[in-house]
Amino acid sequence: MQPSSRDPSALAELARTIKQWGRELGFADVGIADVDLSHAEAGLQAWLDAGRHGEMDYMASHGMKRARPAELVPGTVRVISARMDYLPIDTPTDWREREQARLSEPGAAVVSIYARGRDYHKVLRSRLQQLAERIESVTGEFGFRVFTDSAPVMELPLAEKAGLGWRGKHTLMLNREAGSMFFLGEILVDLPLPVDAPASAHCGQCHACIDICPTQAIVGPGRLDARRCISYLTIELKSSIPPELRPLIGNRVYGCDDCQTACPWNKFAQRALVPDFDERNALGSAQMVSLFGWSEEEFNRRLEGSPIRRIGHERWLRNLAVGLGNAAAGAGAQPDIVAALQARVHHPSAMVQEHVRWALACHGVTPSPATSA
Repeated sequence: MQPSSRDPSALAELARTIKQWGRELGFADVGIADVDLSHAEAGLQAWLDAGRHGEMDYMASHGMKRARPAELVPGTVRVISARMDYLPIDTPTDWREREQARLSEPGAAVVSIYARGRDYHKVLRSRLQQLAERIESVTGEFGFRVFTDSAPVMELPLAEKAGLGWRGKHTLMLNREAGSMFFLGEILVDLPLPVDAPASAHCGQCHACIDICPTQAIVGPGRLDARRCISYLTIELKSSIPPELRPLIGNRVYGCDDCQTACPWNKFAQRALVPDFDERNALGSAQMVSLFGWSEEEFNRRLEGSPIRRIGHERWLRNLAVGLGNAAAGAGAQPDIVAALQARVHHPSAMVQEHVRWALACHGVTPSPATSA
């Protein structure tokens, strides 16, 4: 179909073909939405006005352009939205119970499941680009841009409109056949493709995600205060973690999956169709002392291609120091943990020093005076 012959029947056939190609490229589902997100603008502005985005200044820097895809990419009339399941292929059926059990192991390093494999940005962007190129092979040159959590795009409302699921009370997207363990990406296009019907919501009276949140970051159904969210605190926050929140983080050293493991819909979570999200560096069973011992060179080498690497070695040590401090509450002072912390007590980073000293105090140890950074 050439651009000059975009008749409705040809566009409908192209939409069906796009969805088939998406499945061939490893996407679990593909939908198409228009670009009208006016219904989401008031909620976005209220969230920003309340400061609930914390240090994520990029959330506010583009204003309402985030809710207006046609302003971000002029000429855009449709969004092809795609989701990709990310549970590793060999995930056991009782994975939710296992994940929850690790939270009670004082020395265990709990890393969010999505971050144990390859960086999803690279995986989705590459495959979305391939999908766009396949479309171009049929239509000829057309206007498009590929995104996956990488630009001011309201991915979830667009995916909702495209019929991929609904916004759960934890603010993540839910799908009746796949729970919430998937990534989203999109292609903004200038092709007037037929749009899909949005999915209806199915959370009902359930509030398991709200009840389980360790820091009570979910302040109401569909309302998140990122400043209290453990994923924000361990990934997005660049400065020191507030002392009053540190004990609530437990041994979660990168992200938090509690609201997802508690969600009944995740009994339907699907395994990935691609191997990219298979676990690396045994991050599903790692111990904090071992990870805390990584040098910066080892951190960068081991986590090459991982989403974790983007926080840098300094914040990695900060997070682990908090987890190691909290280990004292579960099992009392432990010599191996105290020794690991003492080895970092004069780290060049003042932020690392601060968190290490806090952790040592949790174990009843008073280190020598701090040095300047």
